[in-house]
Amino acid sequence: MGGRPGSEPSHPTGVEASRQRQPGFAPLVEPAPGTIGVLRNRRFLSLWLAQLATQIGGNMVLYGLTVLVFTETRLTSATSLLILTFLVPGVIFGAVAGVLVDRFDRRTILILTNILRGLALLAMVLVSSNVLLVYLLNIVVSTVTTFFAPAEAAMIPELVERDQLLQANTLFMITLNGSIALGFALLGPVLVSLAGAPLLIAIVGGLYLVAAVLTMTLPASPAGRSAAGAVGGAGTAVAQTFSQLREGLDYIRSNPGIRWSLAYLTVAASLIGVLGALGPSFATSVLGLSATDFVVVVLPLGIGVVIGILALNVYGKYLPRQRVIDGGLLTLALSLAVIASAAPLARLLQHATITASPQLGSMISVLSIVVAVAVVAGVAYAFVGIPSQTRLQEEIPADVRGRVFGVLNTLVSIASFLPIILVGPLADLIGTAAVMLLAAGAVGITGIVSLIRVWPTDRVSAVPKRLIAPVAPLAVHKVLVSLEPEPEKIESATRE
Repeated sequence: MGGRPGSEPSHPTGVEASRQRQPGFAPLVEPAPGTIGVLRNRRFLSLWLAQLATQIGGNMVLYGLTVLVFTETRLTSATSLLILTFLVPGVIFGAVAGVLVDRFDRRTILILTNILRGLALLAMVLVSSNVLLVYLLNIVVSTVTTFFAPAEAAMIPELVERDQLLQANTLFMITLNGSIALGFALLGPVLVSLAGAPLLIAIVGGLYLVAAVLTMTLPASPAGRSAAGAVGGAGTAVAQTFSQLREGLDYIRSNPGIRWSLAYLTVAASLIGVLGALGPSFATSVLGLSATDFVVVVLPLGIGVVIGILALNVYGKYLPRQRVIDGGLLTLALSLAVIASAAPLARLLQHATITASPQLGSMISVLSIVVAVAVVAGVAYAFVGIPSQTRLQEEIPADVRGRVFGVLNTLVSIASFLPIILVGPLADLIGTAAVMLLAAGAVGITGIVSLIRVWPTDRVSAVPKRLIAPVAPLAVHKVLVSLEPEPEKIESATRE
């Protein structure tokens, strides 16, 4: 399907005319500038639409399952365990998945993984009242996604010309980050409020099956070695992963800048998991809303992140990177503390303003404080994540960047497990607001220590001239993007 020579007419010229059409390669397309030119490639468009459906759907499911599990159990520890079912399979199976993807037809992998995920979600609807079975089925979905992600990323170079790779990867990265806001903060809450979590899960299961149909239009990707070789390669990959983890730890210990960037990204990843676990409980116990209404926190956070990204894109080159990170950490800590204390703070402000300005006092409420401060927290989150990711991209040598980034992503995921594991039981014991105050304290201590210990030696701007979007820490799966060196050589004087 789609891989036969001459399956589509074309009239290549010049160098392209000398290239033979072979099974497994996409038909040649005339290069066109920008994103529109990439989307004119019908097979790449199919892959992108499949990514759009699965990314938005996956984030909708993340929201829907969080509400479903909390509604069934009324336990924050249960939502913490749910978050772990999304994260752990990627760490366990990441290395094996990469090897197997190189050994088998990638189109087949894309089709099968989408079908399996769709069927698993449809089965989840039937057992939605049994939280244990929901966990098990979600582990299946997350494990299968671990194999889907590298196959999807590896398919991009087979569908577009080399001079369109940057536009293609940029489009995939924008979709990856935008789907979080669209799926988790907008469509997920709307569907859960209107139709309930089980129907949302069924709709997303259908989206995965639609993605399977879209990927059927892709060209076959020639398989590598045999299945037996793949099994042996998977074992080697696991051994190499542990070896690379040791090498990564040694590399981190010998590079303070990398070590601090890793700490910042770990804090960011942990906070996303913590807020996801605490969200439904916070909505019910602090805001007095239903579990489905914690969108009032998530959506302003997402808006704040977008504002922060835009602000850095415009003004980041004028700001010292380290101070942007430190300021972001301290602002994030203060914002979390205010959100956790919103109820008593609202009563205090109402009492202070009601006599002087009754109209102003009536406008002050717990919800208004949380929404306003959540926007600030989102901006602060962007100020921590983007400069930290940028430093890693500049500091790590290009020839080892992919391997080191893989190790760093694994370490960030592992380091973020402990806070997510602890936050649920703690919230059940001492309350959601108290746990959020503890989280704010931990972020604040990190910011203070960073402010004291990490002094910028040079005025390095927060972002380079070409802003590279950071990887979303709690995305349902990551798209691996080939990071090429900056066109301008990064001078040693810019290194911190």
